[in-house]
Amino acid sequence: MKAPVANTAAPPPALPADAIGRVVDAARRDLAGVEDRRRLGPEAVAAVVAAGFPRHFVPRELGGTAGTFAELLGASAEIARTCPSTAWCAILFAAHGRLAAYLPEEGRKELWGASPDVLIATSIMPPQGEAVRDGDGWRIRGRWDTASGVDHAYWLLLATRTGPADRPEHRIFAVPRSDWTVLDTWRSLGMRGTGSNAVEVAGAFVPDRLSCTLADLQRPLGVDAARCHRVPVHLAGALMFAAPVLGAAEGAFDAWRSAVTPRLPALSPARRAEAELALGEGSARIAAARLLLERVAERADRAEVTPLLVAENRRDAAMAAAWCAEAVDRLFRAAGSQVQREDSPIQRYWRDVTTAASHGVLGPAAAAADYAAAVLDG
Repeated sequence: MKAPVANTAAPPPALPADAIGRVVDAARRDLAGVEDRRRLGPEAVAAVVAAGFPRHFVPRELGGTAGTFAELLGASAEIARTCPSTAWCAILFAAHGRLAAYLPEEGRKELWGASPDVLIATSIMPPQGEAVRDGDGWRIRGRWDTASGVDHAYWLLLATRTGPADRPEHRIFAVPRSDWTVLDTWRSLGMRGTGSNAVEVAGAFVPDRLSCTLADLQRPLGVDAARCHRVPVHLAGALMFAAPVLGAAEGAFDAWRSAVTPRLPALSPARRAEAELALGEGSARIAAARLLLERVAERADRAEVTPLLVAENRRDAAMAAAWCAEAVDRLFRAAGSQVQREDSPIQRYWRDVTTAASHGVLGPAAAAADYAAAVLDG
């Protein structure tokens, strides 16, 4: 794993279409490989970096793009139509850069002083492990689960509870690659290529410059900061996980049309009616999900931020993911026994969508509870 090198040139346009196409091509060539090894291959990772995902939310003064949520939604969904695991890692590498931007200035320079193209993994929800105060920093140890893309990362954001029991603090630590061990734990029904392994840290020292709190992520970096650094993390947090679900559902729909539509005339009237209903309802749910997520991204990029808007965005992202999962499940069940084969792309999309949509941040019940609380408090 080569470390990123210094780049003093002006940043390229955010996530250009031709670069996204190269990510798609690299991912398509390695569809079987990511399933077998349970992580992305080096070609796909290099394409993700070259496309600008790691730098997408890095501050401009450090060579980053400080880009928009709408750009990220479109790029991730496009990749997910071919490989949801690649899209998942790509968008999270971008999202993790946004989180790391809230470290103290000295810490940000340590991460990105040589290059904005640094791959960062995280395991911050829920907080795990333990941390104790040690001089001008913290001593952390323990095990953290499910850090997507961690095999390729140079830095890792980990979170634990600190402070007194009656006033606990959700504190985040940036830990360099030399201080953690990857555990080979990721064996999942779907999204196998994300390599969302557990990690272990054995008493690493983290200076204060490489630490912040979850509360810091809810506040603007400054009045002159880019829009992506002036909105609370939860305004677009669910969008980061819903975008690959959308693209995967669109990919599943395309695969279904190619595999099943030619067989419709030969089906019995009852089976044909079932397939046509799955086709019609599924396409509508997926199209509606895209409209919802585009609105979520637009509001994150432009709308006035209120507690109600934050809750609406989480609600909409969760519902979009649920609609995608329902659509793909219906299509899968209506497609017949042929799509149950291991080499069927439809069963792979079904596994990936089912797994990704079950992420905790996309839970409809929790999102609905947040929305209800915001409405009642308003």
